[in-house]
Amino acid sequence: MQKFIWIATILVVTTFAICQDSAVDKRPESLDQEHTQWIQHVMKSIATIKPGMTRQQLLRILTTEGGLSTRSQRRYVYKHCPYIKVDVKFSPSGEGPGERPDDKIVEISRPYLQYAIYD
Repeated sequence: MQKFIWIATILVVTTFAICQDSAVDKRPESLDQEHTQWIQHVMKSIATIKPGMTRQQLLRILTTEGGLSTRSQRRYVYKHCPYIKVDVKFSPSGEGPGERPDDKIVEISRPYLQYAIYD
């Protein structure tokens, strides 16, 4: 009986140790702090773009992506990483078919990741 208790104790301690090792990998200290800070900077930068701003103001942080678009709707990518994207809807300023710097942002999506699209 004592041998069984001893074996059970070893199994419990071993299982606990294995679980602790797995938990270590999930702690915030194991995150790549430099990458995390960069992503935080990107998110804050994109969050400064609000409805009511102009296309010209948006272009300080983002740039156009290839693919289909219209004057009232276009996908943009973060200038420093073409995989970070947002979809933007505009209210055209003035008449004519072309995009204008003073077109107003009506809606901007949350940032998302997607492979780059090239024409």
